[in-house]
Amino acid sequence: MYMQAQYNYPQTRKADQADLYHGEKVEDPYRWLEDDNSEETKKWVTMENEVSGQYFDKIGYIGKLTDRLNALYDYPKYSSPFRKGEYYYYYYNSGLQNQSVLYRTKGLDGKAELVLDPNTFSADGTTRLALFSLSENGKYAAVYFSKGGSDWNEAKILDMSNLTYLRDTLSWIKVSGASWQGDGFYYSRYPKPDGSALASKNEDHKVYYHKIGDSQDKDRLIFEDSANKQSFNIAFTSDDEMFTFLTRSDRGKGLDGNSLFYMKKGTSAFKPIVEKITNDDYSFVDNYGEDLVIVTNEKAPNKKVMVYNLSSGKWKTIISEKKEPLQYVTSAGGKLFVAYMKDITTKVYVYDINGKMENEITLPGLGTAGGFGGERDDKFVFYTFTSFTDPSTIYTYDIATKKSKIYRRSEIDFRSEDFETKQVFYPSKDGTKIPMFIVYKKGLKLNSQNPTLLYGYGGFNVSLNPGFNPLLIPFLEQGGVYAQANLRGGGEYGESWHEQGMKLKKQNVFDDFIAAGEYLIREKYCDSGHLALRGGSNGGTLVGAVINQRPDLAKVAIPQVGVMDMLRFQKFTIGWNWIADYGSSDNPEEYKVLRAYSPLHNIRAGVNYPAVLVTTADHDDRVVPAHSFKYAATLQEIAGPSTTNPLLIRVDVNSGHGASNTKKNIETMAYIYAFIWSNMSFTPKL
Repeated sequence: MYMQAQYNYPQTRKADQADLYHGEKVEDPYRWLEDDNSEETKKWVTMENEVSGQYFDKIGYIGKLTDRLNALYDYPKYSSPFRKGEYYYYYYNSGLQNQSVLYRTKGLDGKAELVLDPNTFSADGTTRLALFSLSENGKYAAVYFSKGGSDWNEAKILDMSNLTYLRDTLSWIKVSGASWQGDGFYYSRYPKPDGSALASKNEDHKVYYHKIGDSQDKDRLIFEDSANKQSFNIAFTSDDEMFTFLTRSDRGKGLDGNSLFYMKKGTSAFKPIVEKITNDDYSFVDNYGEDLVIVTNEKAPNKKVMVYNLSSGKWKTIISEKKEPLQYVTSAGGKLFVAYMKDITTKVYVYDINGKMENEITLPGLGTAGGFGGERDDKFVFYTFTSFTDPSTIYTYDIATKKSKIYRRSEIDFRSEDFETKQVFYPSKDGTKIPMFIVYKKGLKLNSQNPTLLYGYGGFNVSLNPGFNPLLIPFLEQGGVYAQANLRGGGEYGESWHEQGMKLKKQNVFDDFIAAGEYLIREKYCDSGHLALRGGSNGGTLVGAVINQRPDLAKVAIPQVGVMDMLRFQKFTIGWNWIADYGSSDNPEEYKVLRAYSPLHNIRAGVNYPAVLVTTADHDDRVVPAHSFKYAATLQEIAGPSTTNPLLIRVDVNSGHGASNTKKNIETMAYIYAFIWSNMSFTPKL
C-alpha cells in the first residue's frame, strides 16, 4: 500500500478501455481525455488548472520575475531585410509587442512604411502572420493568418499599391507555401474537415492554383494522390517562373525523403526528376536555365550539391560531400552561399554557380549565422549572427569586396562579457562523444549547488544551435547554469547522427540525455537536487521517457507539448508524419521499442518522481493536448501516492504548439523558472 498522495489532484474517471498490440493487451483508461471538446474533458482541464494555479499563487515573487523578464525582453528586434523590386521589407518589434510588425522602405535608407500589423488581427494578440509571400513583380502578396497558435492557416491577398485586401479568402491551408506564377499562386490545403479542425485527420493534401480575384471554389486543382492520402504535396516555382516544381513526401509510411517533379510553363503535366520517394531528400536551390541546383543526401549523409539538367536528365556533382554536415545553400547575386556546421557552429563559404569555392565569409565568432538569400541581381546580401551571449546582429556582405559590415545591432541592455559559454564533449552510455554547451555567469563556483537547467531535443534531424534568448538571462543572473545537449537523433553531425537516434535506436537519445545530467553532476555544476530537465514536443517525449527510466536523476522535469502516447500518436491530426522518425506501433518490431519507452506507458509506482510541470495548450493541433492530458492523469494516479514532489499540468488557452504571442511566452517562462526554483528551495534575489 502506498502513502496518501502528497497533493490533492482531481479525481480522474477511469474507463474500461484496452487495445491489443501484437498479442499484448494495453490498457488505456483515460482514452476519453482524447476528446478535448467534451464537457467532461473541459471540466477536467479547469480542475487541473485550478490545482496548478493554487500552487503558483503561493510563490510570491512571480510578479517580480515577470517584471524582470519583461524588462529584458523589451528591446527593439529587427529581422534581416529582404528586397522585392525597389522596396526592402523587414519585421520589427518595439520590444513587448505580441507580434512583430511588417514594414517596408523605398531603398535601403527610405522612410519606413507600415505594411501589416498582426497585433491588430485579434483582440488578444494571438492571431499571427504565418506567411507573407510577394509576387515576383511585387504588386501583390499572399498573406497567411494563424489563429490562437493553430497550424491551420487562412489566406488573403494584399494589393501592395494601396495596402488593401482584395476579396479573395482561402481556408484549410496547412504545410504550404504560396508560390507565385503570373496572376496567381500555388498552395496546398486539405479538404474542409467534418467537425473541429483539431479532430481533422489531415489526409488528402492537394495542390491548387489560385488566380487573383477568384473565389476558392474556382481554384484549379493541380495535383492530388487519392491512393496515398497521407502524403505531403507542395508546389513551388523558380524565380523566373518558367518552372513549377512538385515535391512529395510520404512520412506516414516511414520514409524520410521526397520525390521531385517539374512542369514547364505553358504545359500541364509534371515530369519526374526523382520519381520514387525513398529516405533520400532533394531540395531545389535555384535554376540557371534548364540547369537546376539541388541539395541532396543521396549517397551523401552530410549532403552534397548537384546540378540536374532538364533536357539531358543527367546529374553532376558540383560541391562534394564534406566531413562537416551541410546546413543550407542559398543563392543571390549570381553566387551560391553554402553553410556547414562544425561542432554546432556555422561556417559559410561563397561558391560560383559551377561549384568553385571562392572564399570563406569571416563570421564574428563561434555561433549561428543565417540568411544570405536574395535576388539574382543583388550586389550584397544580409545575414544574422548570434550565440548564447551575443544578441542577434544583422550584417551586410558585399559580394564584390567580400567584406561584411554591421547593418543593425541589437539595442538590448545586456553585458555579454559577464557571462561565459563552454562547449564540452561527454561520453554517452555506449562511449559516443556528445557535444553540450554550458552557459553561466562568470565566477560560478562548482559546488554542486547551482540551479541547473538541462535542455534537449534529439530527433527529426533538428539541430540545437547556439542562439541568444533574453528570457534565459534571469535564470543566469540568479547563478543558474543552462546546459544544451546536442543529442543523437538531431542533425548536428549529418544524417548518420540522425539515424543513430530514430526508430529502433531511439534509446540512444535517452542515454545521451541521462549522460548529460550525470556529467553536470560529476563536474559539480549541480547535484540531482539542483538539476531540472526541460524539452518541448519531441523534447517533451525525451523528458517523459528519461524520468521514467531515471526518476532519481533530477529534481524537476518540464515536459512541454510532448508526444507522450507512443502507441497512438499517428492517429491524431498530423501525427502520422512522425512515423518516419519514431516508427509505428503497427509494426511488431517497432512496437516493442515504442512500448518500452513510451512516457505514458512506463510510469512507475512506488518511486519518488521529480517535481513535474507538464505544459500544453488548447489549440495545439500538431501534438494534440490529449498526449499531455492522459500523461498527467496517469502520472498523478500511479506515481502520485509515492511521490513527495508536485505532479502538475498547466494548460494554456488560445495558444498552440508554441506560445501564440509574446505575453504568453513570457508568462510561461515565469512559471517554469518559479517551478524550478521553488522545488529546489531556492529563493531568487529579484
